Amino acid sequence: MNNRHLDLGKTASGKRRLKDQLLLRDNRICADCSAPDPKWASANIGVFICLKCCGVHRSLGSHVSKVLSVTLDDWSDDEIDAMIEVGGNSSANKIYEAYIPEGFSKPGPDSSHEDRLKFIKSKYELQAFLKPSLRISSQSSEKGEKGSLKTSLSRKILNSFKSSNSSRKSAGMVEFIGMLKVKVVKGTNLAIRDMLSSDPYVVLNLGKQTVQSNVIKSNLNPVWNQELMLSVPQDYGTLKLQVYDHDTFSADDIMGEAEIDLQPMITSAMAFGDAGMFGDMQIGKWLKSHDNALIEDSSVNIEDGKVKQAMSLRLQNVESGDLDLELEWMPLDQ
Repeated sequence: MNNRHLDLGKTASGKRRLKDQLLLRDNRICADCSAPDPKWASANIGVFICLKCCGVHRSLGSHVSKVLSVTLDDWSDDEIDAMIEVGGNSSANKIYEAYIPEGFSKPGPDSSHEDRLKFIKSKYELQAFLKPSLRISSQSSEKGEKGSLKTSLSRKILNSFKSSNSSRKSAGMVEFIGMLKVKVVKGTNLAIRDMLSSDPYVVLNLGKQTVQSNVIKSNLNPVWNQELMLSVPQDYGTLKLQVYDHDTFSADDIMGEAEIDLQPMITSAMAFGDAGMFGDMQIGKWLKSHDNALIEDSSVNIEDGKVKQAMSLRLQNVESGDLDLELEWMPLDQ
């Protein structure tokens, strides 16, 4: 009898915790369509949703979204703990809606079922809007007993954000502290590697990550204006850059290289915190020296609430060639 009373008391306490979470401002509207007063939740994702979006979540299957009623269904302590750990709709959406591409609209309260399905499926099942560092490939959710939260794909993603008060976030076994957007602007007087010209492209390496620009055919003064994204690990080291000449029938030839010291930008950005609180100003500088590739000093600036750094590099270990880049620091909670 006493055990039964203890169980009932524990259940009532859990329900109160869940309802208290629902009363938070960000949870008073649906995470997916902003309809007011949601009464449903996805327990493994950690969001509160409306009845219309609830139907779409159910159609994805419980391995993607385990839907429960806030008031009618029985919740386990693990499920309630998971909802509270995520921190609510706002925190979850910073993960799942980090990069919504242009032309892809978030549904509203009166949107059609088809629009909701397209958005919700892309958001949770396809992981289309996640930050690149958190896009986790998986053949299927490794469901444990009763569809354990700890082994679902959504929990794997959200487990990366357990420490919400820490500036360091993790993806897999590597801890990341932010994102780096590198705009490859242009090259000037690049080296000839074919008969009269070259087909240049740029490769960037940071830690174990490699990204590559487009190939520009037959051009020694190429203009890319292409943005490449890299996750910045806690032990980030230097950003390595190489320029290659694309060859169809043989190995690509090197056209120069350089190393970029990220410490001036990252240290300055960390020191100032939320750049959106400051006006345009210089906050740091990477100085030209005999042992780096800078053509001139490269300043770190806050511009329009963002931390940016433009630089011109003289490619090394090659007869000629300069490269212009623009870097932008992006904290993980942006």
